[in-house]
Amino acid sequence: MTEQYVWDLKEIDETQVAVVGGKAAHLGALSRIDGVRVPAGFCVTTDAFRRIMAGAPSLDERLDQLSRVDPDDRETIRTLSAEIRRTVEEIAVPDDLAAAITRPLAQLGEQTAYAVRSSATAEDLPTASFAGQQDTYLNVVGPTAVLQHVSRCWASLFTERAVTYRRRNGIDHRTVHMAVVVQQMVFPDASGILFTADPVTGNRKVATVDAGFGLGEALVSGLVNPDVFKVRDGEVVAREIAAKERAVQALAAGGTREVAIEAQRQAQPALTDAQAVRLVQLGRRIEAHFGRPQDIEWCLADDGFQIVQSRPVTTLFPVPETDDAENHVYVSVGHQQMMTDPMKPLGLSTWQLTAMAPMHTAGGRLFVDVTRRLASPASRAGLLDLIGKGDPLTRDALETVLDRDGFVPSLPDAAPGKPPAGGAPAPIATDPAVVTELIERSQASVAALERDIRTKTGPALFDFLLEAFEEHKRVLGDPVSMQVIMAGMEATWWLNDKLYAWLGEKNVADTLTLSAPDNITSEMGLALLDVADVIRPYPEVVTFLQAVQEGGARDEGVRGGGARHDDVRQEGVSHEGVSQEGFLDELAKLAGGPEARDAIEAYLDRYGMRCVGEIDITRPRWRERPTTLVPVILDNVRNFGPGAAERRFEEGRQKALKKEQDVLARLRALPDGDRKADETKRMIDRVRTFIGYREYPKYGIISRYFVYKQALSGEAERLVRAGVLTEREDVFHLTFQEFHDVVRSHRVDDQLIRERKEAFRSYQALTPPRVLTSDGEAVNGAYRRDDVPAGALTGLPVSAGTVEGRARVVLDMADADLEAGDILVTAFTDPSWSPLFVGIAGLVTEVGGLMTHGAVIAREYGLPAVVGVAQATRLIRDGQRIRVHGTDGYVEILS
Repeated sequence: MTEQYVWDLKEIDETQVAVVGGKAAHLGALSRIDGVRVPAGFCVTTDAFRRIMAGAPSLDERLDQLSRVDPDDRETIRTLSAEIRRTVEEIAVPDDLAAAITRPLAQLGEQTAYAVRSSATAEDLPTASFAGQQDTYLNVVGPTAVLQHVSRCWASLFTERAVTYRRRNGIDHRTVHMAVVVQQMVFPDASGILFTADPVTGNRKVATVDAGFGLGEALVSGLVNPDVFKVRDGEVVAREIAAKERAVQALAAGGTREVAIEAQRQAQPALTDAQAVRLVQLGRRIEAHFGRPQDIEWCLADDGFQIVQSRPVTTLFPVPETDDAENHVYVSVGHQQMMTDPMKPLGLSTWQLTAMAPMHTAGGRLFVDVTRRLASPASRAGLLDLIGKGDPLTRDALETVLDRDGFVPSLPDAAPGKPPAGGAPAPIATDPAVVTELIERSQASVAALERDIRTKTGPALFDFLLEAFEEHKRVLGDPVSMQVIMAGMEATWWLNDKLYAWLGEKNVADTLTLSAPDNITSEMGLALLDVADVIRPYPEVVTFLQAVQEGGARDEGVRGGGARHDDVRQEGVSHEGVSQEGFLDELAKLAGGPEARDAIEAYLDRYGMRCVGEIDITRPRWRERPTTLVPVILDNVRNFGPGAAERRFEEGRQKALKKEQDVLARLRALPDGDRKADETKRMIDRVRTFIGYREYPKYGIISRYFVYKQALSGEAERLVRAGVLTEREDVFHLTFQEFHDVVRSHRVDDQLIRERKEAFRSYQALTPPRVLTSDGEAVNGAYRRDDVPAGALTGLPVSAGTVEGRARVVLDMADADLEAGDILVTAFTDPSWSPLFVGIAGLVTEVGGLMTHGAVIAREYGLPAVVGVAQATRLIRDGQRIRVHGTDGYVEILS
């Protein structure tokens, strides 16, 4: 195919990114939209760039070096990128290429002023904007200057910031090419940026216009604060006019300069309200063409708007799709399930198929639509009360939305329904046998699933699973199970409320529930202490496990650092020769190795279905990647002595018993004390009987999930052997139904899988809100408290006590390196984190509620804990000393 070095912008559309780059592709598409004016110009294609790069073979070695540099090694990146830029700028442009670039200038006007702008192939993409990563040159006059600045644009592909951005986003430098846009300059009266959705709140119905005098460089460079107009439904609903003391203007001979704005103009708006509304109408037309919110650069000259750039806004959280135009309010499932990371499509669809309520997906996360429950005053009060007990921030976010007049419709309360057949369920007796029977029923259901699924393959497997999902929901919705969970939670609330009223003591239930029986999650943490007891006497085993841990950490580094548990990894062999995959088999060859292996295997038999982010079926389980447990085992070997598990449990039980005796004695000394003490004793017995079971249903769900996953993985392996799939994990990017279809047809859409993988990568950069509206507004709520010291970080008190210690900020359980007395600071904890809890002194998380797993286990172990601390992992630095006030719900950062 003949190389074409120059294309007119009017010849280009958004399908040609590979040839003209993202910016030019968008400009070409913009020039085709009716009513949108784009300055005339042309694009120097990536064919020209490739030809220039081929003219300097020495660049290959430097690009190889650059691809190996750690993204945090700024000095090496700065040096290498400067060398590459200098080399590119010094390459002489061949005569025929120079002629092709300057030929259009003769038609447009050789002495006309131009803007020369970079247009990289990885730029203005739906998932990464690359805003500001390459260079733009304004008011370039004459063919020689245009050629010089085209070379500078080519070189700007290798600025330090662009190189670092690509390294952090996992983009190979060799796969990105540079085109260059050359456009006639616009000399505007005003210019700025239009966001067709509010970039702060995410509201898709509110457009934001930033405006200033002169060229837009004054705003982009931060030289002046812009005027800000908020436009909704064709009218300006808010405006903020800034004092604009400076502007950037073009010079007659080329280039730009800063100028002072006359005093009387500084406070004048750069746009009238009518102009702002007209601009937004233009923006809505552009948004409709591209199908998503846009970040648009505009110029106003002679009362007409010209568009000089439009790119997708990549930072907005997506909105769940609906088939109506009604208002909706969604609550994040991830904040309730302690897993706010994105999930892959198979994980999302499996959770939806096994959940008790309909769920929506957006940004790789799950949401529940609570609009109808909020619309009815009776159900609204119950919903807010229940959510508020768990997470005050979510309740506050919902109340913020309810305060918006008319957003949530007001519906009459439903008429009282008939009592259920057989009447209301009888109050549950405080009897441990109830819990025992529920656990046995769950175990029998999982055992039947394991037995019956063994013979199922192909389409029959998926039909069987759909039936199994119904049994899954039946077990999950067992009325007795729900009664037991509520009985434990209500007894906790009763004790805290009544004993605060009667004795003035906060959160007494935190102590009264220490070492409660039947808590599968706290047992899981203590059981790993027993594993450490088996390993501790064998120095050779300990040394071997340290080599396994070091090999795992090194593999993380080779993969580029920051790899998370949801990344697909190939377990390799460390430099010590210790296999990361088959380490249990190698372990058995050492003195004490068989005992150590058997202890770890027994632990995995009981808990190996768990992992971080376990509600996503695609996440690797401990049984699939047992090396995840090695750092925690080694911490337990180092930080504890023999018999620690039994000792810890008994110490907690004695503290709870002592607290019970203390509380009852103090109550009996009060007026009407015997009645109060008797009621309290009944509630203490109730909470200790039932609160441990709170953790079991999740264990049952995840046990079933592991059975489903093993069967589905086997099906994926068969597809790989048949040549249908490239790799087994590709099915993670298909929904359950799509996976079913592939098994039936033996055909897969490879392009769909590639798009899903790219979308998943983009979702990892998004932070899900607690509450999301159908307008796209992300609402996270706030604490309305005035009892927190200045400078302290506010959160929700979930486990009483105060502790001071070293903060260890841990984002991945496999990276934990904890000493006794450390305070764990992390984004969220699900049950898989509980083995870490036995070795820490306190807990701080960004997400959580009173009855979420981390809070329950913190109380079980007697750890002061504060959850729901916004941005805790950013505001608290690893190694800082902090004081956690688990009774009052705040964290102090100490000097």
